[in-house]
Amino acid sequence: MTEKLGGLLFDLDGTLIDTATDMGEALNRLLREERKPALSAASIRPHVSHGSKALVALGFGDKLSRDLEAELIKRYLDCYAQCVAEESKLFTGMDALLQRLEDRGTAWGVITNKPARFAVPLMQQLDLSKRCSSLVCGDSMALRKPHASPLMLACSHANLAAEKSVYVGDADRDIAAGIAANMRTVVMQWGYFGADEDTASWGADWHCADADALWRVCEQTGLA
Repeated sequence: MTEKLGGLLFDLDGTLIDTATDMGEALNRLLREERKPALSAASIRPHVSHGSKALVALGFGDKLSRDLEAELIKRYLDCYAQCVAEESKLFTGMDALLQRLEDRGTAWGVITNKPARFAVPLMQQLDLSKRCSSLVCGDSMALRKPHASPLMLACSHANLAAEKSVYVGDADRDIAAGIAANMRTVVMQWGYFGADEDTASWGADWHCADADALWRVCEQTGLA
């Protein structure tokens, strides 16, 4: 076994890929089916990283019965499956950053709470599947972020040492998972934040506004 090296690991939605337009369109399709008014992209965006349950609550309220909530979440996911990669794209500068990592032989991977049903075709349609060293989805194992186990599984797949690696996210659960896995952590400030979220309180090592700032972190940590 070769010596384990460090790598750069990413959350998916709001960190590596901007999926807000497609996830918002899925919600608006469901709202139209229910003859309710569509929501603006700006009002949907802060909720995207919190997943289907949060989006259904945004559109239909948080006082739903358990059965109705489950039905709407299922229908939302079916709507999303139809548009999973219509408008989604890498955030500005991230393709170049990934290429620079690859040119230097530095492994990168993705750990997301998004189920494989959506994460795998999204990665495939953006031509990322063959480039990444590991993809751990929300249903790859029983535990999900903020637990450290998905991050440790990704490290095992890619033969990475967690303590030499950096995890990049846009939600408090991402940073909590990274810290629990003994990784250094980055908050991407282009993420899907609500106005009441204090990202400074999450305990991340760095906050990066763009891909250039993230590349400087790579240089500081020896990943570049």
